[in-house]
Amino acid sequence: MSDQVRLRDVEPADLEVFFAQEQDPESARRSNFPPRERDAFMAHWTTEVLGDPTVFVQAVTVDGVPAGNLVAWWDEDRRFIGYWFGRQHWGKGVGTRALGLFLEREKARPLHADPFLGNIGSVRLLEKHGFRRTETVWYGENEHIMLVLDEDR
Repeated sequence: MSDQVRLRDVEPADLEVFFAQEQDPESARRSNFPPRERDAFMAHWTTEVLGDPTVFVQAVTVDGVPAGNLVAWWDEDRRFIGYWFGRQHWGKGVGTRALGLFLEREKARPLHADPFLGNIGSVRLLEKHGFRRTETVWYGENEHIMLVLDEDR
């Protein structure tokens, strides 16, 4: 892959890119995550992501241009990971490279992820990095797969 994938701290201008990525209808469909209104999106990112010192977040860049983000956070006693990549970067190895770099920096284990059952690409990406399926969970009427990256990975 000739594109240079890197991680860096999130900059204020990145939030506009992340917001636009969340608004993409195909991204929303695959993730089964409805896009938020701009004010709700910005409030979430400034207070619950960037404003929480226990959250580890990195912007993903491809050739210096923001391509998405990776986030790790605590939900009670479990550490979770999530990510969002712009659709133009799907299928090009960007997620694979970025998640590998992120897992080198995020040391907490076990690490959990719960993608929507229909998001096959996301499930494959996590399994490629050693996450294993542990159970099926339901959020309302939506089925998700719980995966975990164990202590020894």
